[in-house]
Amino acid sequence: MNFINGISRLSGALGVCMVVAGTGMAQAQPRAVVELFTSQGCSSCPPADKIIGDLAQDPSVIALSMPIDYWDYLGWKDTLADPRFSARQKAYSHVRGDRDVYTPQLIVNGAVQVIGSDAEQIEMAINDTKKAETVMATPVTIKISGKHVSVSVAASGEAALSARGEVWICSVSRAVPITIARGENRGRQLTYYNVVRSWLKVGDWTGGAASWTVPLENISREGVDAAVVYVQDGTRESPGAMRGAAYTSLR
Repeated sequence: MNFINGISRLSGALGVCMVVAGTGMAQAQPRAVVELFTSQGCSSCPPADKIIGDLAQDPSVIALSMPIDYWDYLGWKDTLADPRFSARQKAYSHVRGDRDVYTPQLIVNGAVQVIGSDAEQIEMAINDTKKAETVMATPVTIKISGKHVSVSVAASGEAALSARGEVWICSVSRAVPITIARGENRGRQLTYYNVVRSWLKVGDWTGGAASWTVPLENISREGVDAAVVYVQDGTRESPGAMRGAAYTSLR
């Protein structure tokens, strides 16, 4: 099944508002990458933010928060927002062929969208996307060697010409407490989990085994304590299904 073209559309939801210290390697291969598009100015988002915190405790799931900036005009400027996250959410919508862009929206394995506060639907989407043979089926590892990060991606097991994707590293802040002073969530202290703080494209992937080395300083910054690497079909402008990923602590 092509989960990108066959995605379930949730139009009714529009109203809803690597690395280890020393030398080490990520071990388990996860079954899912979930991306939550959220906002500090969205009153419907805190339950979804909590679910991301719960999923972050599951070693079989890489849960990421990507705060968007298009609700900033409502009275509170999201302190973690990045316009690239808003662009990524819209790119997913363009690939699906719909206009379903909202918060809290969660994308499962680059293929299926669900309401980010619906834990049951999230688990169903993880199971459904995993039925595709190529989704999260490519082993990915991260290793630190001195001041460098080494990323390795295994061969896909299919003809190299049929695989076209990109490899990216994200730096992540595992828990960020924020006190909201204005807007829909004013007076609340909320915690955001596995917040993506920077993106770095490592290279292109065509289905064969490949490896890259990146200076650690390129992903390390204040407040960053974890890293994620993922292999995804398509391009940043036209993202597809997740092929594989790895998450590991920097501290």
